Amino acid sequence: MTPAELAVHDGRDGRRAYIAVNSTIYDVTESPRWQNGLHPPDHQAGQDLTEELAKAPHVRTVIERFPVVGTLEEEAPVQTASGSGKMAVGIVIAAAIVAFVLFLLL
Repeated sequence: MTPAELAVHDGRDGRRAYIAVNSTIYDVTESPRWQNGLHPPDHQAGQDLTEELAKAPHVRTVIERFPVVGTLEEEAPVQTASGSGKMAVGIVIAAAIVAFVLFLLL
């Protein structure tokens, strides 16, 4: 699952709540501590929370109790004929826009 695909699973409006930690994606939808995809005070589902977990008051084994639903994959850069990478940036931006529109529609 790419970061854009993960972002759709934010737990809002009846959507599943997924979080990524160390490239593993967990489903936290059923947890009472993740109501509507929000884990107080400010953690939102649909994101990679690896860095935030390092600062959390609980240990990683708390997260590892949730069902694993996939692996977070980085979006592969697109190779262009010129090798400039400008097309790759445009595609990533377009994918982010599509994910945002899907987020608004779902």
